[in-house]
Amino acid sequence: MTSTGGAHDARTGAAPSGSGSKARFRPELQGLRALAVLLVVVYHIWFDRVSGGVDVFFLITGFLIIGGLYRAGSKGPIDLIATWRRQLSRLLPAITVVLGAGIVAGAFLLPESRWLPTVRETVASLLFVQNWELANNAVDYAAMNNAASTVQHFWSLSIQGQFYLLAPLLVAGVVVAARRDGADLHARLTGTLLVVGGASLAYSVFLTLVNQPLAYFHSLTRLWEFALGGLLALWISRIEDRPELTSPARAALGWFGVLALVSCGILLQVDRAFPGWAALWPTLAAAMVLVAGRSGHPLGVDRLLSGTVLRKIGDISFPLYLWHWPILVLTLVYTGADRLGAAAGTAVIAASFVLAWLTHRFVEQPIAGLDVRRALRNGGALALVVLLGAGTWYGVAVARSSVEVEVGSQSHPGATVLTAGVEYPGLADGGGSSIALAPSLVQAGDDWSYRRGTWLCDPIERPEVHLCTIPAPGPDPAERRIAVVGDSHAQQYVASLMPVAEERNWEIIGMFRGACPFSTAAESEWAENGCAEWNAEVAEELAEQQPDAVVTLATREVRPGLTESTPQGFVDAWTKMDEAGVAVVAVRDNPRPPFFVPECIDREGRNSELCGMPRDDVYTPLPPYALLPDVPPNVSFVDTAPAICEQDFCPSEVGNVLVYMDDNHLTATYAESMAPLFADHFTHRLGW
Repeated sequence: MTSTGGAHDARTGAAPSGSGSKARFRPELQGLRALAVLLVVVYHIWFDRVSGGVDVFFLITGFLIIGGLYRAGSKGPIDLIATWRRQLSRLLPAITVVLGAGIVAGAFLLPESRWLPTVRETVASLLFVQNWELANNAVDYAAMNNAASTVQHFWSLSIQGQFYLLAPLLVAGVVVAARRDGADLHARLTGTLLVVGGASLAYSVFLTLVNQPLAYFHSLTRLWEFALGGLLALWISRIEDRPELTSPARAALGWFGVLALVSCGILLQVDRAFPGWAALWPTLAAAMVLVAGRSGHPLGVDRLLSGTVLRKIGDISFPLYLWHWPILVLTLVYTGADRLGAAAGTAVIAASFVLAWLTHRFVEQPIAGLDVRRALRNGGALALVVLLGAGTWYGVAVARSSVEVEVGSQSHPGATVLTAGVEYPGLADGGGSSIALAPSLVQAGDDWSYRRGTWLCDPIERPEVHLCTIPAPGPDPAERRIAVVGDSHAQQYVASLMPVAEERNWEIIGMFRGACPFSTAAESEWAENGCAEWNAEVAEELAEQQPDAVVTLATREVRPGLTESTPQGFVDAWTKMDEAGVAVVAVRDNPRPPFFVPECIDREGRNSELCGMPRDDVYTPLPPYALLPDVPPNVSFVDTAPAICEQDFCPSEVGNVLVYMDDNHLTATYAESMAPLFADHFTHRLGW
C-alpha cells in the first residue's frame, strides 16, 4: 500500500523514451491499487483470511520506485538524501496520525493484557521494524497465539519502508557502476534485479518450507516482489509494443489478471503458504493487469479500473489500509465477538472509508502542498508526539503491572493449593480477590516461560536445530542434564523445572520449534513445513547429547469436547529415545480454553466461572496414554491435570496466580508454582 502522497508517480513507471521505452499515463494503476486494498479489507473483516493484496502493493511499490529511480539515474546522479526525504514526507503524516489515534483508543478500549505488546509494536511500526517484531514473536510461537494487536498490519509497511531505504542505494550504485564502465544502465539494472530478485525468491521458497511463520514476515523473503515490480517498470513499454498484444488480447489478459487476483485468497491459504512460490500468484496477476494497460477494447478491465469510483478509492488506499485494521480489532474487542456479521462489518468498512477520506483530505493533501523540508518537519513532529504518547502509555502500564511476589508464598501459592491443599489469604471470601493477581493482567502477555533464566546458545552441526542451555547454578559440574524438547507447550515447563534445577544443580537443555511437538510425524496444520525433519534432527542430537532425561509432551489438543490424544508419532519418538538409552518424562498437556483468559478476567472480573471450564469438558477420567499398549519402558508420565484443575472445574486463577497467559499457554508464574509436582516425580519415580 504505497502512500497516495506519491499518486502522481503512480500514473507512470516505465522507462524514459531515451532507453527505447515510453513513459505514459496509467490510470488503471490506481484502480489496481483500489482493488488490492478492497481485497485486503474485505478478507480481513469477513473471511478472517489473507487475500494476497499486500503482495500487489509490494509489486506496485517496486514498479513505481525503481521506475522513478531509473528515470532519475538516466539523467544524472541520484540524490539519495532528497529521495529519502521525499518518501518519508509522504509516509509519516498518515502513519503518525493513525498510530497516535491507536494509542488513545487502545488505552481506553484494549484489555490491560494487550497494553505492553501494543506499545512495543507501535514503536516498532513507527521505526519501520514491525515485521521483525512479529518475526521474533513467530519464532517464539507463544506470541502467535496472542490476540492481534491494533498495529499488526504495519508489518507490510515496515518492509516497504526498508525497501525505500535500500532501493535508492541499490539503483544509485548501479548508476555509478554503469557510468564508470560505460555500460547500458537498462541492461545493468535489469541484471542486478534478476540476481537480487532471484536470490530473494530462492530464499523465500527455502524459508517458507522450513519455517513459514518466520518467512511470512522476513524482509529478504519479500524483496523479490519489489524486484519483480522493478523489472516490470523497466520492460513494460517494450512488452506493450509487441504486435501480439492486440486489443482483444489486452482485454483478455487484464480480466485474467483481475480474476486470478480476486481468487487468490479463496483458493490459497495465503497466511500459511506465503511467500514462497505461492506469492507468484497475486504478483503475476497484478503484472498482467499492468501489462494489459489501456486495452482500447469496450470490454477491457481497464474501463473498470480507470473509472471514477476505483480511482477515488485508489487515492485513499493508503489511509484506508492504515485505518481498517485498528477499527476492526477494536470493534472485536468491544463486542467480544470472534468475527463480525454483515451489519457490523459494513459499519467497520464505512468508518474506515470516512477516516481514510478525512486523513487524505486534511492530512495528506495539505502536507503534499508543502515543500519537502516543511512536510518532513511536520511528519517528524507528529512522530515525536507518537513516541511521547507511547512512552506515557508504557509508564502507566508498568505502574499498573508492578506486582512483585514470591511464587509459592503464603499469599501466592499457585498450584500447591490444588496439589497440597495449601490455604491462602482471602480463600474464604472468594479465592483471594483482595490479593493482587500474579502476574497482573498487564504482565500476562509477557509472562512466558522461555524468558526465564539465562540461556546460552551454541552452534551445532545441525543448523536447523538451535540448542540452548541454562547452566547449572553451582560451581561444580551439573548433577543432571535435562533436555526440554518440542513446541511451545513443552517449552512452558521450563519455568516448572528451573526451581528444581537450581536446588539440585542441574543443567537444562532446550530445543524448541513452534507447532512442532516431539514426534515422528507432523501433528498439526502449522507443522506441515519441516517438523518431521526437524524432529529427526533433534532425535539424533539427543542421542549424541545423552541427557539424563528428555522432558516433552505426553498429550496434545486438550480442548473442550474431549479432544485430547497421544498420537502414535509421540510413542514412536519415545521409542527412538529408548533405543538411544535416554529416559523420557512425558508431561500431560494443559487445557486450552476457547477464549483469551486475561481478557475474560478483565471483562468479567476475577474468579468468574465464565473464565473457567468444567473439567469434564476437557479431561477424561484416564489420560489417553494410559490406554496405550505399546509405551516403551523408558517413559514415565507427569499428569498435570490435578495441578491445573479442581475436581470438577478448571479455574482461570489458582492461589492468586493467573493460570493462563492467553488462550492455551500457562503463565510462567503458574508453571513455576507447579515445580513441586516435577520435583516429586524426579524423586519418587526416577530416584533422583
